[in-house]
Amino acid sequence: MFNLFKKKQVDKPSIQKPEVMGLCIGSSFDIDKLSFQLILDQLVIKDVADTQLIQAAGKVDLGSSILLRFYTDDEAWLQVVCEGGVAEENVVDVTLFHYFDTLHVNTSEWNTLLNQKIGVPVYVFEGHEYQRVWTSTTEYHPPVAMQEETFDETNEISKTDQFVMLFERELGDGSFEQLYLSGEETLNDSNQLEHCLVISTGIKLSPTQIRVNG
Repeated sequence: MFNLFKKKQVDKPSIQKPEVMGLCIGSSFDIDKLSFQLILDQLVIKDVADTQLIQAAGKVDLGSSILLRFYTDDEAWLQVVCEGGVAEENVVDVTLFHYFDTLHVNTSEWNTLLNQKIGVPVYVFEGHEYQRVWTSTTEYHPPVAMQEETFDETNEISKTDQFVMLFERELGDGSFEQLYLSGEETLNDSNQLEHCLVISTGIKLSPTQIRVNG
């Protein structure tokens, strides 16, 4: 028997996933390591893959600027900062970060991390001293709050509240290794808040040091 009351098919709105400079989920890019070969042995992270496949992407809207993050199979993430729009001509900064560690933070320790630890003027890590990049009128700088939307190959979107601070130390050639600390807060499947501290180190790259393969 024919169903005369078929439900009308409603198209779901398409999701605009992060994309710039040809970088997008499913694409890969090559890194010209010869341009920073002399400082590789000075980095906390020793092994950088020549080719990296993008498996997920994130977006942080800061109003005046937008951060696009492309997460790769090398335990890395390429952050592209855009100002005035999301297009190649709006790119003002590209940094390749590698994850170093993710530490669980107890609820009782969370406020201490944000109010006393993550924004100190000098952060000692792996035997190196990193200077805080963001200045403040006081000795302690509260971490910068932001929310990231993260996309993968499906149409699922996850959101993470982040409280971040950026540090750097000078290397032998005058360039800098960055230290990125991110206190992260998410809801688990039981609708309870979970906290962690994500530690990453990175180096700035120019667009000429990256070749996107598509």
